[in-house]
Amino acid sequence: MTRRVTFADVRAAAERLAGVAHRTPVLRSATLDARCGAHIFVKCENLQRMGAFKFRGAYNFLATLSPEQRKRGVVAFSSGNHAQGVALAARLLGIPATIVMPTDAPAVKLAATLEYGAEVVSYERAHSHREEIAQALAAERGATLVPPFDDERIVAGAGTAALELLEDADRLHAIVVPVGGGGLMSGTAIVAHALDPAIAVYGVEPAAGDDFAQSLRLGRPISIAVPKTIADGLQTTAPGELTFAIARELVRAVVTVSDDELCSAMRFAFERMKLVIEPSAAAPLAALLQQRIPDVAGKRVGVIVTGGNIDAARYGELITSSLPA
Repeated sequence: MTRRVTFADVRAAAERLAGVAHRTPVLRSATLDARCGAHIFVKCENLQRMGAFKFRGAYNFLATLSPEQRKRGVVAFSSGNHAQGVALAARLLGIPATIVMPTDAPAVKLAATLEYGAEVVSYERAHSHREEIAQALAAERGATLVPPFDDERIVAGAGTAALELLEDADRLHAIVVPVGGGGLMSGTAIVAHALDPAIAVYGVEPAAGDDFAQSLRLGRPISIAVPKTIADGLQTTAPGELTFAIARELVRAVVTVSDDELCSAMRFAFERMKLVIEPSAAAPLAALLQQRIPDVAGKRVGVIVTGGNIDAARYGELITSSLPA
């Protein structure tokens, strides 16, 4: 049976998250508008609990578990933000959590995951398959596996960010989001299509990790090697089955940006908007600043900035890397 996610699912997720997730602000910048030639509305999920939108899907998933499932615990696999989202949601709901994380996960994301009380199991990204490790752990412990994007409850939870954006920004012509596995892009597309089918939804990937863009061009999901990019949250190797189906039906296009363009967008956000964002979150801003999103001149465009979890030293290194010598 084909899995589906409906607007009603997103509404139900919003009810579960009410009073638990932050309703993050939507910011404007006259300089950003001028650079893009459009009216840009920036949804700041870098100010969400645990610093990223991933909390929304994780909490929505865990909140639907039965008492017996909660008792047996959950297992997730993630390079960082999904890890933290599951760890925090599990702590709030009193559920034991184990997270499979790569050895090269950002130190700040690893530290936060541990601080939220989760057990961390490490693996070598280049030589092991995180999902296989997580599946084996879940089977061994009788725990529930919490996927990072390819699940109805994760997609519905992620979609609540777009729901709030459209409530606060009112009429939009387009929404631009980062895309890794496609959970946020899919949830955003479901909400946009339900409220106004004319809204164009665009995803943005790092050029080195364009599995979603390639898959949409070919009309079928494809896999790539682990991409080498500073956007650790977008280092997926293939779209999800569910998210690809939704994107193929409802997403206008997926475009790409380079790592240098991500750095420039991070610097712009810092200097002009006073926002600290991580590389993955900078993708939609980079695409707009580089004129990669078509037909936005003079239009109202929403952007979801997805997270701000980055080590201070690494952040300083990246935002200065685009400065002239």
